[in-house]
Amino acid sequence: MRRYLSGFKIDHRHINQFANLLALLAVVALLGSVMVWVIRLPYFVVNTVQIEGVNNEALVYVTPTTVSATIAGQLHGNFFTIDLDESRSLIESAPWVRKAQVRRVWPNTLQVRIEEHQPMAYWNETDMINTWGEPFAANEAVLTEGTTLPQLSGPANSERLAVQRYAEVTQWLTPLGVSIQQFHLSPRYAWEVVLSDGMRLQLGRDPAADIADLHGTSRTRDFALRLERFVQAWPSLTERLDGRAIKSADLRYGNGFAISLAPPKTIE
Repeated sequence: MRRYLSGFKIDHRHINQFANLLALLAVVALLGSVMVWVIRLPYFVVNTVQIEGVNNEALVYVTPTTVSATIAGQLHGNFFTIDLDESRSLIESAPWVRKAQVRRVWPNTLQVRIEEHQPMAYWNETDMINTWGEPFAANEAVLTEGTTLPQLSGPANSERLAVQRYAEVTQWLTPLGVSIQQFHLSPRYAWEVVLSDGMRLQLGRDPAADIADLHGTSRTRDFALRLERFVQAWPSLTERLDGRAIKSADLRYGNGFAISLAPPKTIE
């Protein structure tokens, strides 16, 4: 039934709908206030960070102490509001951390799974380089006792090429019973190697220097032939030298190589 008051028509159905809407908004506001209150409870403050290696691997270089020192006072928010991407980036800035996976664990914990840098060599003046060809800064004091790393050096953005060539040259030289001590790439992309016995090898210009692919994935056959030639000649060469040490060898020739002998040892 509709009623009229002073010429105005009152529709009770619309009034009831409006009242229901107001009641609903009040309930939503109340629930929102409760949720905000709950979220801000100290119970949900992130106060525990669990650190472990990816795939349950034991951590060798990263310690909870170093990670805690890196994130101290830097994590913002609680279990509900903490930014996981920001937290991951912060943890990845810790020494020896290559990558980190971060997730929430109810009600106040962050679980962090860490992939460590695997050191392969020293790189240039201040860094190390990992097996992925990525340079990183780290405290070498945490290296296990007795660990010796070669010294690699080269221009900017040549890290992956250096790691690839180091692996290739090492494979060629291993049968000779020597290892690489220094591996240097010049600004012109020419290689010089210093071996564990002190011999210096000139390998010449890298094929990757003349193509668009600076990671050296093609046109390496000529480069490998220089090493193959030297390795094959090594047994007969050392026999002919009768104990004389080779100071250096230049492998840049098309059909051979040149050697320079060390001074003969004097007998006192």
